[in-house]
Amino acid sequence: MTPQPQNDKLKREVERQAQRRRRAHSERDSLIAHTVFLGTLGVLFIVPVVLLAYLGSWLDGLAEAYSSRWTVSLILLGLLIGAINVWLYVREHT
Repeated sequence: MTPQPQNDKLKREVERQAQRRRRAHSERDSLIAHTVFLGTLGVLFIVPVVLLAYLGSWLDGLAEAYSSRWTVSLILLGLLIGAINVWLYVREHT
């Protein structure tokens, strides 16, 4: 026969582990949450690239001769800005 205090200790330990498991299960991120996170990262990266590419194309269209200097330069700047956006967002949300 086991003494009563040992049974109470075992019962409390099992209940504590069950509560931890329930809490971990309820706090787990869903597939939707991960999809939204990745979609947000995509938007944060692509929007500056596209906007600056259009701006560069417009500026190159104003030039008298054929030029792609502004387009290429602003695409590279957009890539840099997009990468910084993603880095800051991931750092803040993880």
